[in-house]
This record gives sequence, structure tokens and C-alpha cells, in this order.
Amino acid sequence: MTNEQTAVKATYFSIISNAALALIKGLAGFFGNSYALVADAIESTTDIFSSFLVLFGIKYSNKPADENHPYGHGRAEPLVTFLVVGFLITSATIIAYESINNIGTPHELPKSWTLIVLGIIIIWKEYSYRLVLNRSKESNSSSLKADAWHHRSDAITSVAAFIGISIALILGKGYESADDWAALFASGFILYNSYLIFRPALGEIMDEHLNEDLVDEIRKISHQVDGIVDTEKCFIRKAGMKYHVDLHAIVNANITVKEGHLLSHKLKDTLRQEIPELGHVLIHIEPNE
Repeated sequence: MTNEQTAVKATYFSIISNAALALIKGLAGFFGNSYALVADAIESTTDIFSSFLVLFGIKYSNKPADENHPYGHGRAEPLVTFLVVGFLITSATIIAYESINNIGTPHELPKSWTLIVLGIIIIWKEYSYRLVLNRSKESNSSSLKADAWHHRSDAITSVAAFIGISIALILGKGYESADDWAALFASGFILYNSYLIFRPALGEIMDEHLNEDLVDEIRKISHQVDGIVDTEKCFIRKAGMKYHVDLHAIVNANITVKEGHLLSHKLKDTLRQEIPELGHVLIHIEPNE
């Protein structure tokens, strides 16, 4: 299975999961008098749209290179990640606003059975987070990683709702707003996670150096190629699910230009064979002095 297929399959899982949970949370929150569950439903609804964005980003970023995009369309993925973060911030803002309004509004205690619903949701969302996160690592997809954090933030908001409803039920009358305070806390956590998702995507757009382990692996493989004496500069930039590499390789100063040219192709082919996630690999030959 290719990286794109892995990512697409995980995204379809997210879409179906979020659609089902949004319906379950919305109904449970409405009939169970729990705004924390309604807030959860709002977040799951925005997650559906953000997952569709992730799906679009993955498909578009994996389009082959063309005349106008010689390095491919990989930059589309972090741009989609920014949009996904926008959805997260929007949902957090809505939840916070409604929570503050509800805190000062008298309302009934949540129903005790909503705790059972929340318990099941927490387990499912944590499982979903781990599954999608693993797929994001397999496919090197930043937008899929953002989608995974949607699941984790959803699990956290559900935990907050569970605690809030429990406090309201245990302490009884006068503590109905504990449920709303839980939703307010959850909105703050969503905003925090939005930053954690945004930061690496920004680094990708800005070609920030974040791949020291990959640099070490490239150097190690290069040293195993006959004719390569050493390596010098090694620059890596991520675009979508691919890593583009500029590598300076040191060779014997006495070989011919043709031999150096063939050696650079040999090194390039070896690197791309050993590290399939590499995209463009530019080898600059340096003489050994």
C-alpha cells in the first residue's frame, strides 16, 4: 500500500467515525441535558469538514509534477493543515462562547446515563487517535497528523465533560454549571492543540530544518556507495509526503567529469531505493583535496 493510499484510508475512517459520533453526541447532549456533550458534537461536526479538507489535501498534494510545479504539489498539504487548524479554533471559540452563556443560565442537571455514552466515546476516540497518528507516521502526512489530533482533542473534551457531569451529579443542585465549566476548559485545550498542530506545518512551509535523523541516515547510506569518500552539506525540505534533498558528496579529485556524473546518479538511485519517501535528490560533486 502506498503512502497516499494509507493516508486516504485513514481519512475515510475519520470521516465516518466523526459523522457517527457527532450524531450520537448531539442526541445524547440534547436529551441528557448536557451542554458539554453538545459542545463535543459541535467539534465532531467541524471535524467532518476538516477531514474532507485533509482528504482533498492528500489527493492534491500527491498529484505528479508538471511543467508549472516541477517539485510536485506537496506544499498543498501544510496549507490544508492551516485550514484544519482554523476549523479547530472556530469550534473552540463557539464552545467557549456558548459555555460562558450557559454558566449563568439556570438549567437541569445532566442525566446520569450520559456518563456511559461519554465513557464509550472516550475509549473510541483514543483508539481513533492512535490509529490515525500511526498512519500519519507511515505516510509522512502533516495534515493527517492534524486529523489525528482532532481525535485526541475530542477524547480530552469528552474526559472534561465526563468530569463535569460527574461533579454535577455527585454534588447535585447548585452545581449544574460544572458541565459548562468542563466545556469551557475543553475549548482552551483545543486552542492549545491548535498551536501544536500549526507549528510543524509552518516549519514545513518555511523549510525549517527538522530532519536531523534523516540527514544522518542519508550520510550513512552515502558512505556505503563505492566511490563516495564523504559527504558535506545536506539540506532537506519536506513537501507533502516527500523529502527533497540537496547533498554535497565528496569524491576522488582525479576522476573524470563523466565518472563523477555517473557516480552522482549511482548515489541518487541508491538513496531513493533505500529511502522511498525521498522525492527530488540533487547531488553536487565536490573534489577530495
